[in-house]
Amino acid sequence: MNPITDSEFRQFQAFIFDAAGISLAPAKKALVSGRLAKRLRACQLESYGDYFKFLSSDAHRAERQIAIDLLTTNETYFFREPRHFEFLGAIASEARGTAFRAWSAACSSGEEPYSIAMVLADRLAGRPFEVVGTDISTRMLHAAGRAHYPDIRARQMPLDYRKRFCLRGTGEQEGTLLVERGLRQHVRFAQANLIASLPDLGRFDIVFLRNVMIYFDTATKREVVHRVASLLRPDGYLCIGHSESLHDLGVDLIPVSPSIFRKPGRAGH
Repeated sequence: MNPITDSEFRQFQAFIFDAAGISLAPAKKALVSGRLAKRLRACQLESYGDYFKFLSSDAHRAERQIAIDLLTTNETYFFREPRHFEFLGAIASEARGTAFRAWSAACSSGEEPYSIAMVLADRLAGRPFEVVGTDISTRMLHAAGRAHYPDIRARQMPLDYRKRFCLRGTGEQEGTLLVERGLRQHVRFAQANLIASLPDLGRFDIVFLRNVMIYFDTATKREVVHRVASLLRPDGYLCIGHSESLHDLGVDLIPVSPSIFRKPGRAGH
């Protein structure tokens, strides 16, 4: 197999930008090469240029999705950025009326939506709720649906939540956990590309859009944030990553605390 060239890397930069809005820095060349190498072998191709041509054919749309999955997947874990879950618990405790709805807009392998569901199950005291998890990667959505994880992904999960909402693996499954069925029934997954028209997801009390905008340029960030914020209910909340910002994106959201924003209510307050 030939090493990836600069011109071939630029082809894949354009490919993933067009597909997912992700801007790959030159420093990601080794990552692209490493993640796609096994696909070259599987497709019996000699060069990354040949693989790019292969992806570009309408006859190989399934392989195109595989490449997107490989280039957009990022490892995550339960209860990442704990302050957001503390905030979620606080607003859930005060919630009244219709079923509380939360959206994990880039859910990867599902740890975030299940973390959200644990907090809501705890704080809503039997009241109805739904968590929606979306991602561009079909492979990650399949993993999310299995709800089966290595123990290390739960290192920040509160111990009482682990006892209440997870089953510990034994025998061949030792070192893993399974999210219990009762909680999984409150969580559904769907494929969605944040830079394209979204499926009919309904409206939400809170949206987690975390650690995904760092991969977008400013124009794409603006487009994505406006699209996502449009699905917030009045007085709903948007959580972004602590290293991210809504500065200069022109979105009508009110800062509540670092990385948390509120959509104005019906009276504009």
